[in-house]
Amino acid sequence: MKQKKTVQFPERLFVSGTDTDIGKTVVSSMLIAGLKAGYWKPVQAGRDPVTDTEYVQQLTGLPDSHFFPETYNLKTPMSPHAAAEIDNVEIGMDRISVPKYSQEHLIIEGAGGLIVPLNERDYIIDLIYSLNIPVLLVAKSGLGTLNHTLLSIEALNNRNIQLFGVVLVGETHHSNEQAILHYGRVKRLFRVPHLKQLNPQTIENQFYDSFSKPVR
Repeated sequence: MKQKKTVQFPERLFVSGTDTDIGKTVVSSMLIAGLKAGYWKPVQAGRDPVTDTEYVQQLTGLPDSHFFPETYNLKTPMSPHAAAEIDNVEIGMDRISVPKYSQEHLIIEGAGGLIVPLNERDYIIDLIYSLNIPVLLVAKSGLGTLNHTLLSIEALNNRNIQLFGVVLVGETHHSNEQAILHYGRVKRLFRVPHLKQLNPQTIENQFYDSFSKPVR
């Protein structure tokens, strides 16, 4: 397949969402497949039936060398602070550092949304700030997205965290797109539809379809 030209991605990119189950793992898989990037999920909460790292590897078909172990791999699918309490551990920010990688790009995936607690003091957004990595924010395209997306953008702005762009997942909704571009002052907006089939070929093809040219 002849590769299309895509936007210029930063060397490291943190994929976060406006909510859980919003589509950020599938979007991360597209980036891994298209960029042949490394993948790292610092905090995993829930292992049944597989971890997100294992799922991304299934979706991309890339070898083990592209995937890095989680700093915290917690058993229960809950907010990280609660899952850590069940496992009788405390998530420490000082233990989370970017792994050494040989790929041109590294995609880092968060857990849930930005204001998800890691411990009694810190949230996912504090981890992003400490790593000093730009964010790709994944949101749904339809009804209800404006409040969640604009609040997430405001939270990033309040901490002076760079927003690389927003990905809207689902059916095209032009009004919501224009509102997010205007009120969120977003530089890049991408569309990703719900895919009927998820496999390495459809994932890589969708990367070029969605990221060859942003909506703006």
